[in-house]
Amino acid sequence: MATNGVIFLSTISEKIFSRAAGKEAKANDFVIANVDYAMAHDGTSILALKSFKEMEVEKAWNPERIIIPFDHLTPANTDTTAGLHQNTRTWVKEQGIKNFYDIGEGICHQLLPENGFAMPGKLVVGADSHSCTYGAFGAFGTGVGATDMAEIFAAGKLWFRVPESIKITVEGKLGKHVYSKDMTLKIIGELGVAGATYKAAEFYGSTIENMSMSGRMTLCNMAIEMGAKTGIVPPDKTTFDYLKDRAVEDYEAVYADEDATYASEYHFDAENIEPQVACPHNVDSVMNISDLPETKVDQAFIGTCTNGRLEDLEVAANILKGEKVAVRTIVVPASREILLEATRMGIIETLLEAGVTIGPPGCGPCLGGHMGVIGKGEVCISTANRNFKGRMGTGGYIYLGSPATAAASALTGEISDPSDI
Repeated sequence: MATNGVIFLSTISEKIFSRAAGKEAKANDFVIANVDYAMAHDGTSILALKSFKEMEVEKAWNPERIIIPFDHLTPANTDTTAGLHQNTRTWVKEQGIKNFYDIGEGICHQLLPENGFAMPGKLVVGADSHSCTYGAFGAFGTGVGATDMAEIFAAGKLWFRVPESIKITVEGKLGKHVYSKDMTLKIIGELGVAGATYKAAEFYGSTIENMSMSGRMTLCNMAIEMGAKTGIVPPDKTTFDYLKDRAVEDYEAVYADEDATYASEYHFDAENIEPQVACPHNVDSVMNISDLPETKVDQAFIGTCTNGRLEDLEVAANILKGEKVAVRTIVVPASREILLEATRMGIIETLLEAGVTIGPPGCGPCLGGHMGVIGKGEVCISTANRNFKGRMGTGGYIYLGSPATAAASALTGEISDPSDI
């Protein structure tokens, strides 16, 4: 890009915001940007709708670009929740919103990619902090508050400060039983929970290039856990193959200029990463599993928008096949599509025979408000993205790991290295 003879070398985020704002946008600029797709789930849509109505706006800006999934408290657990669901369903009908996904369809951050709304070069905004997941597709995906989402519902645009970008490069091949989740935890452990605050993290290197879409989604999903505004993987053949017959409209992939300016750069060697565990009660309290003291577990949970995809369930089934879990174990597929395919492949049968409890597609125990709550002093090994105190019960302890680590721990009754199973 060039302005008045000055050449600006841009990051992916700067290019996406330049398109969305209709003018040159550089890091730290404030812009009014047109949003391509906007999402609010059952946990945030009711607050967004309250603000929307207070604005006295009668019609949403574009019903075809609004997505409403129910995933956080599904099926409804109380009369109050059922009433909130009713209110949102009524508004959806009044506005003519077709992209509505009721209970059992899955988690918002899985449904948007599955249904082709997360595309390269797009600005995709959700009323949920883990909307950074969409960056796995080369989009700028980010979360906003419910009142900000109401503004988007009304006008289709919102103000943003264009974030500075950091460059994270990972080279090499991950070892056996080492997965995207382990690599992600390693990065967060090194940078810390505030290490990328209000930055856009761009991911590069052979490790990323060889990673599946599911693995990239895990990586970008947890960018917020180090404070990032989003995480972005440059789109490539893997991206385009996934979006074939899924993308709801044409898109244009954007890439950072070769000499783009980054606030900082980090390098990791994949071959030196072993299974990682994030210890209570902070996501950056990360340890090599070989350094973790013996830790008994009461529950294992595999699922969420971080690790509830088909390859995650398959990894767990391969470890649990022909065995019986030693502790209560909950598996929740991230979407109905995943549950159906896992059923066809025999994965669900394998898990059930191992003593696993299968939950309906949705957030499940990650939210902790209606299923999978752990008691005082109990320990859960979870594939979720957060282990904050009180998230799955006020007196419990949450450790985070990969689906392989969670499955291995379910077998032994203590946090275990999947390589030892």
